[in-house]
Amino acid sequence: MSKLHIVGIGPGSKEYLTFKAKEIVESSDILIGSRRALELFIDVEAEKMEMSVLNMDEMLKLAVSNACQGKSVALLSTGDPGFSGVLKPILKLAGDLDIEVVPGVSSIQICASKLHIPWDDANIITMHGKGISKDILNMIANGKPTIILPNTTIEELTNFLIESKIDPDRKVAVCEKMSYPDERVIKTALKDVLSEKFGYMCILVVY
Repeated sequence: MSKLHIVGIGPGSKEYLTFKAKEIVESSDILIGSRRALELFIDVEAEKMEMSVLNMDEMLKLAVSNACQGKSVALLSTGDPGFSGVLKPILKLAGDLDIEVVPGVSSIQICASKLHIPWDDANIITMHGKGISKDILNMIANGKPTIILPNTTIEELTNFLIESKIDPDRKVAVCEKMSYPDERVIKTALKDVLSEKFGYMCILVVY
């Protein structure tokens, strides 16, 4: 029976790839994923198809189509497929196709470990594909650390929180490019986030 593998490839560094993920990828005919996902498997001899925000729907349909034709397809999902990954959209397309999900390490896990935050003592929210929601304000008010995976820039999210009357002196941390050689963990006040320059691969933690 045809099977589609959805493979969590971790936060970006090879050292966080699981043995299972490498085993599946190395035995696949086709790899579909973002550029930085495919770069982890340069030495793997498989057909590689780059997926981006602009062609995601097309690539997901292609993954299902090729798997249905009997080809071994690994759909690469940054972090874990079930957390802001490709599992949710692929379930809408796959029908009765057999799917195997290979879990991966999320950047949020790395962030929590760097900051020594137990998972069961934190609010965890992803905004990927959702935009900024005012629901986040209730979470921030409940006294637990709130770990936020933004769908926008850290600056835009920070401005939203300050404009929503979150104390500008509230303690926060920004975790950027987790697992990469140039990763950064900056602990500061909310207002001081605006004086720093950050890329798009960031997580904001509000204490």
